[in-house]
Amino acid sequence: MIKYNPKSWVTMIFALHKSDTLRILWKELIYIALLSTGIAWVEITYFPENRVLTNLNIVYSLVGFVISLLLVFRTNTAYDRWWEGRKKWGELVNDSRNLAVKIKTLNLSREDQLFFSRMISNFAVASKDHLKKEAILNNLNLTTEEIARLNQEEHIPVSIVELMYERLNQLKKAGVIQWEEYLVLDKNLNGFIDMIGACERIRNTPIPYSYSLFIKKFIFIYTGTLPIAFVGLLGYFSVAVTVLVFYVLVSMEILAEEIEDPFGLDDNDLPTDELSERIKSNISKILR
Repeated sequence: MIKYNPKSWVTMIFALHKSDTLRILWKELIYIALLSTGIAWVEITYFPENRVLTNLNIVYSLVGFVISLLLVFRTNTAYDRWWEGRKKWGELVNDSRNLAVKIKTLNLSREDQLFFSRMISNFAVASKDHLKKEAILNNLNLTTEEIARLNQEEHIPVSIVELMYERLNQLKKAGVIQWEEYLVLDKNLNGFIDMIGACERIRNTPIPYSYSLFIKKFIFIYTGTLPIAFVGLLGYFSVAVTVLVFYVLVSMEILAEEIEDPFGLDDNDLPTDELSERIKSNISKILR
Protein backbone atom coordinates (compact mmCIF):
# COMPACT_ATOMS: atom_id res chain seq x y z
CA MET A 1 0.00 0.00 0.00
CA ILE A 2 1.33 3.44 -0.96
CA LYS A 3 1.81 5.88 1.91
CA TYR A 4 1.55 9.52 0.95
CA ASN A 5 0.69 13.01 2.17
CA PRO A 6 -2.83 13.82 0.87
CA LYS A 7 -2.23 17.54 1.45
CA SER A 8 0.73 17.72 -0.92
CA TRP A 9 -1.10 18.70 -4.11
CA VAL A 10 1.95 19.65 -6.18
CA THR A 11 3.76 16.40 -5.43
CA MET A 12 0.72 14.29 -6.27
CA ILE A 13 -0.11 16.17 -9.48
CA PHE A 14 3.35 15.78 -10.99
CA ALA A 15 4.19 12.36 -9.54
CA LEU A 16 4.43 9.47 -12.02
CA HIS A 17 4.35 6.43 -9.76
CA LYS A 18 4.33 3.00 -11.39
CA SER A 19 0.67 2.63 -10.38
CA ASP A 20 -0.26 5.86 -12.14
CA THR A 21 -2.76 5.13 -14.88
CA LEU A 22 -0.89 7.40 -17.31
CA ARG A 23 2.05 4.99 -17.24
CA ILE A 24 -0.29 2.04 -17.61
CA LEU A 25 -2.35 3.47 -20.48
CA TRP A 26 0.19 5.36 -22.60
CA LYS A 27 0.08 2.79 -25.44
CA GLU A 28 -3.73 2.77 -25.46
CA LEU A 29 -3.73 6.58 -25.50
CA ILE A 30 -1.58 6.53 -28.63
CA TYR A 31 -3.89 4.01 -30.29
CA ILE A 32 -7.02 6.01 -29.50
CA ALA A 33 -5.30 9.20 -30.74
CA LEU A 34 -4.48 7.54 -34.07
CA LEU A 35 -8.02 6.18 -34.39
CA SER A 36 -9.50 9.57 -33.57
CA THR A 37 -7.21 11.31 -36.06
CA GLY A 38 -8.30 8.92 -38.80
CA ILE A 39 -11.99 9.48 -38.05
CA ALA A 40 -11.47 13.24 -37.95
CA TRP A 41 -9.62 13.21 -41.30
CA VAL A 42 -12.39 11.19 -42.97
CA GLU A 43 -15.12 13.48 -41.65
CA ILE A 44 -13.29 16.70 -42.52
CA THR A 45 -12.39 15.41 -45.98
CA TYR A 46 -15.63 13.74 -47.05
CA PHE A 47 -18.37 15.15 -44.77
CA PRO A 48 -17.33 18.76 -44.08
CA GLU A 49 -20.84 20.24 -43.91
CA ASN A 50 -22.83 17.35 -42.48
CA ARG A 51 -25.16 18.90 -39.89
CA VAL A 52 -26.42 15.52 -38.72
CA LEU A 53 -22.98 14.51 -37.51
CA THR A 54 -22.45 17.90 -35.87
CA ASN A 55 -25.74 17.62 -33.94
CA LEU A 56 -24.68 14.26 -32.51
CA ASN A 57 -22.77 16.09 -29.75
CA ILE A 58 -26.04 16.38 -27.80
CA VAL A 59 -26.53 12.61 -27.92
CA TYR A 60 -22.92 11.98 -26.87
CA SER A 61 -23.31 14.37 -23.94
CA LEU A 62 -26.26 12.32 -22.68
CA VAL A 63 -24.40 9.04 -23.21
CA GLY A 64 -21.39 10.44 -21.37
CA PHE A 65 -23.64 11.21 -18.39
CA VAL A 66 -24.87 7.61 -18.37
CA ILE A 67 -21.28 6.28 -18.46
CA SER A 68 -20.32 8.54 -15.57
CA LEU A 69 -23.15 7.10 -13.46
CA LEU A 70 -22.05 3.56 -14.28
CA LEU A 71 -18.45 4.33 -13.34
CA VAL A 72 -19.50 5.98 -10.08
CA PHE A 73 -21.38 2.82 -9.14
CA ARG A 74 -18.42 0.69 -10.26
CA THR A 75 -15.90 2.69 -8.24
CA ASN A 76 -18.08 2.80 -5.13
CA THR A 77 -18.62 -0.94 -5.27
CA ALA A 78 -14.87 -1.58 -5.58
CA TYR A 79 -14.06 0.82 -2.72
CA ASP A 80 -16.67 -0.83 -0.49
CA ARG A 81 -14.87 -4.14 -1.01
CA TRP A 82 -11.50 -2.53 -0.23
CA TRP A 83 -12.83 -0.84 2.90
CA GLU A 84 -14.62 -3.97 4.13
CA GLY A 85 -11.35 -5.86 3.80
CA ARG A 86 -9.59 -3.19 5.86
CA LYS A 87 -12.28 -3.37 8.54
CA LYS A 88 -11.94 -7.13 8.76
CA TRP A 89 -8.20 -6.85 9.26
CA GLY A 90 -8.82 -4.19 11.88
CA GLU A 91 -11.13 -6.63 13.65
CA LEU A 92 -8.38 -9.26 13.52
CA VAL A 93 -5.94 -6.84 15.17
CA ASN A 94 -8.46 -6.16 17.96
CA ASP A 95 -9.43 -9.83 18.43
CA SER A 96 -5.76 -10.83 18.58
CA ARG A 97 -4.98 -8.27 21.26
CA ASN A 98 -8.10 -9.11 23.25
CA LEU A 99 -7.36 -12.82 23.15
CA ALA A 100 -3.74 -12.29 24.20
CA VAL A 101 -4.74 -10.04 27.12
CA LYS A 102 -7.33 -12.57 28.34
CA ILE A 103 -4.85 -15.44 28.10
CA LYS A 104 -2.28 -13.44 30.04
CA THR A 105 -4.71 -12.98 32.95
CA LEU A 106 -5.41 -16.73 33.19
CA ASN A 107 -3.39 -19.07 35.37
CA LEU A 108 -1.64 -20.76 32.46
CA SER A 109 1.81 -22.29 32.34
CA ARG A 110 4.58 -20.56 30.45
CA GLU A 111 4.41 -23.29 27.82
CA ASP A 112 0.70 -22.66 27.22
CA GLN A 113 1.21 -18.91 27.00
CA LEU A 114 3.98 -19.34 24.43
CA PHE A 115 1.78 -21.74 22.46
CA PHE A 116 -1.03 -19.19 22.16
CA SER A 117 1.47 -16.42 21.42
CA ARG A 118 2.81 -18.42 18.48
CA MET A 119 -0.59 -19.51 17.21
CA ILE A 120 -2.21 -16.08 17.30
CA SER A 121 0.72 -14.65 15.34
CA ASN A 122 0.69 -17.66 13.02
CA PHE A 123 -2.97 -17.13 12.23
CA ALA A 124 -2.35 -13.55 11.09
CA VAL A 125 0.60 -14.56 8.88
CA ALA A 126 -1.22 -17.60 7.51
CA SER A 127 -4.31 -15.53 6.71
CA LYS A 128 -2.21 -12.99 4.84
CA ASP A 129 -0.46 -15.64 2.76
CA HIS A 130 -3.68 -17.61 2.23
CA LEU A 131 -5.45 -14.57 0.78
CA LYS A 132 -2.46 -13.88 -1.50
CA LYS A 133 -2.39 -17.56 -2.54
CA GLU A 134 1.23 -17.89 -1.45
CA ALA A 135 3.07 -20.67 0.37
CA ILE A 136 2.09 -20.56 4.03
CA LEU A 137 3.96 -23.02 6.25
CA ASN A 138 7.42 -21.62 5.50
CA ASN A 139 6.54 -18.32 7.22
CA LEU A 140 5.06 -19.80 10.40
CA ASN A 141 6.58 -20.49 13.81
CA LEU A 142 5.70 -24.18 14.25
CA THR A 143 7.00 -27.28 15.95
CA THR A 144 7.76 -30.44 13.98
CA GLU A 145 4.49 -32.03 15.12
CA GLU A 146 2.48 -28.96 14.15
CA ILE A 147 4.09 -28.85 10.70
CA ALA A 148 3.20 -32.52 10.13
CA ARG A 149 -0.36 -31.83 11.24
CA LEU A 150 -0.88 -28.72 9.13
CA ASN A 151 0.73 -30.32 6.07
CA GLN A 152 -2.33 -32.54 5.85
CA GLU A 153 -4.82 -29.68 6.02
CA GLU A 154 -6.28 -27.75 3.10
CA HIS A 155 -7.16 -24.58 5.03
CA ILE A 156 -4.19 -23.61 7.19
CA PRO A 157 -5.71 -20.56 8.99
CA VAL A 158 -8.77 -22.52 10.12
CA SER A 159 -6.55 -25.43 11.16
CA ILE A 160 -4.51 -23.07 13.35
CA VAL A 161 -7.71 -21.98 15.09
CA GLU A 162 -8.55 -25.68 15.51
CA LEU A 163 -5.20 -26.23 17.26
CA MET A 164 -6.02 -23.41 19.69
CA TYR A 165 -9.46 -24.88 20.38
CA GLU A 166 -7.88 -28.28 21.08
CA ARG A 167 -5.48 -26.70 23.59
CA LEU A 168 -8.35 -24.83 25.27
CA ASN A 169 -10.38 -28.02 25.57
CA GLN A 170 -7.40 -29.77 27.16
CA LEU A 171 -7.02 -26.94 29.64
CA LYS A 172 -10.75 -26.99 30.40
CA LYS A 173 -10.75 -30.76 31.01
CA ALA A 174 -7.70 -30.39 33.26
CA GLY A 175 -9.53 -27.75 35.30
CA VAL A 176 -6.97 -25.03 34.48
CA ILE A 177 -9.69 -22.79 33.01
CA GLN A 178 -13.37 -22.68 33.83
CA TRP A 179 -16.31 -22.93 31.45
CA GLU A 180 -17.00 -19.21 31.72
CA GLU A 181 -13.39 -18.39 30.81
CA TYR A 182 -13.60 -20.78 27.88
CA LEU A 183 -16.67 -18.95 26.54
CA VAL A 184 -14.89 -15.60 26.81
CA LEU A 185 -11.97 -16.89 24.74
CA ASP A 186 -14.32 -18.62 22.31
CA LYS A 187 -15.75 -15.25 21.21
CA ASN A 188 -12.37 -14.03 19.94
CA LEU A 189 -11.53 -17.32 18.23
CA ASN A 190 -14.88 -17.20 16.44
CA GLY A 191 -13.90 -13.71 15.31
CA PHE A 192 -10.80 -15.19 13.67
CA ILE A 193 -12.88 -17.60 11.58
CA ASP A 194 -15.44 -14.93 10.71
CA MET A 195 -12.65 -12.64 9.54
CA ILE A 196 -11.00 -15.12 7.18
CA GLY A 197 -14.40 -16.16 5.82
CA ALA A 198 -15.37 -12.57 5.04
CA CYS A 199 -12.03 -11.90 3.33
CA GLU A 200 -12.39 -15.05 1.23
CA ARG A 201 -15.84 -13.89 0.15
CA ILE A 202 -14.36 -10.60 -1.04
CA ARG A 203 -11.48 -12.30 -2.86
CA ASN A 204 -13.53 -15.07 -4.48
CA THR A 205 -16.49 -12.98 -5.63
CA PRO A 206 -15.40 -10.48 -8.31
CA ILE A 207 -17.81 -8.14 -10.05
CA PRO A 208 -20.09 -10.14 -12.42
CA TYR A 209 -18.38 -10.81 -15.75
CA SER A 210 -21.24 -9.47 -17.88
CA TYR A 211 -21.21 -6.16 -16.01
CA SER A 212 -17.46 -5.71 -16.36
CA LEU A 213 -17.60 -6.69 -20.05
CA PHE A 214 -20.41 -4.24 -20.75
CA ILE A 215 -18.59 -1.32 -19.13
CA LYS A 216 -15.40 -1.97 -21.13
CA LYS A 217 -17.27 -2.25 -24.43
CA PHE A 218 -19.39 0.79 -23.63
CA ILE A 219 -16.32 2.94 -22.89
CA PHE A 220 -14.48 1.78 -26.03
CA ILE A 221 -17.44 2.37 -28.36
CA TYR A 222 -18.19 5.74 -26.80
CA THR A 223 -14.64 7.10 -26.93
CA GLY A 224 -13.83 5.45 -30.27
CA THR A 225 -16.71 7.21 -31.99
CA LEU A 226 -16.52 10.45 -30.01
CA PRO A 227 -14.74 12.42 -32.78
CA ILE A 228 -17.72 11.87 -35.11
CA ALA A 229 -19.80 14.22 -32.98
CA PHE A 230 -17.17 16.86 -32.23
CA VAL A 231 -15.10 17.23 -35.39
CA GLY A 232 -17.66 19.68 -36.80
CA LEU A 233 -17.21 21.90 -33.73
CA LEU A 234 -13.54 21.40 -32.85
CA GLY A 235 -11.87 20.07 -35.98
CA TYR A 236 -8.69 18.16 -35.18
CA PHE A 237 -8.85 19.42 -31.58
CA SER A 238 -11.50 16.72 -31.11
CA VAL A 239 -8.61 14.23 -31.05
CA ALA A 240 -7.24 15.78 -27.85
CA VAL A 241 -10.72 15.80 -26.30
CA THR A 242 -11.20 12.13 -27.18
CA VAL A 243 -7.84 11.14 -25.68
CA LEU A 244 -8.64 13.04 -22.47
CA VAL A 245 -12.10 11.48 -22.12
CA PHE A 246 -10.68 8.02 -22.83
CA TYR A 247 -7.94 8.52 -20.21
CA VAL A 248 -10.42 9.61 -17.53
CA LEU A 249 -12.98 6.88 -18.13
CA VAL A 250 -10.55 3.98 -18.52
CA SER A 251 -8.51 5.16 -15.52
CA MET A 252 -11.58 4.93 -13.32
CA GLU A 253 -12.21 1.38 -14.50
CA ILE A 254 -8.56 0.38 -13.93
CA LEU A 255 -8.56 1.82 -10.40
CA ALA A 256 -11.77 -0.03 -9.60
CA GLU A 257 -10.29 -3.30 -10.87
CA GLU A 258 -7.19 -2.80 -8.73
CA ILE A 259 -8.93 -2.16 -5.41
CA GLU A 260 -11.82 -4.63 -5.74
CA ASP A 261 -9.41 -7.42 -4.67
CA PRO A 262 -7.54 -5.71 -1.80
CA PHE A 263 -5.45 -8.70 -0.69
CA GLY A 264 -3.04 -8.98 -3.61
CA LEU A 265 0.31 -7.35 -4.41
CA ASP A 266 -0.88 -4.21 -6.21
CA ASP A 267 0.33 -0.85 -4.96
CA ASN A 268 -3.09 0.13 -3.64
CA ASP A 269 -3.88 -3.18 -1.95
CA LEU A 270 -4.13 -3.47 1.82
CA PRO A 271 -0.86 -3.59 3.82
CA THR A 272 -1.53 -7.10 5.12
CA ASP A 273 2.21 -7.77 5.58
CA GLU A 274 2.48 -4.74 7.84
CA LEU A 275 -0.71 -5.62 9.74
CA SER A 276 0.38 -9.21 10.36
CA GLU A 277 3.76 -8.00 11.63
CA ARG A 278 2.00 -5.53 13.91
CA ILE A 279 -0.14 -8.32 15.34
CA LYS A 280 2.95 -10.47 15.85
CA SER A 281 4.75 -7.65 17.64
CA ASN A 282 1.75 -6.80 19.85
CA ILE A 283 1.18 -10.39 20.89
CA SER A 284 4.85 -10.91 21.69
CA LYS A 285 4.82 -7.86 23.97
CA ILE A 286 1.60 -8.85 25.70
CA LEU A 287 2.64 -12.48 26.32
CA ARG A 288 6.38 -11.89 26.73
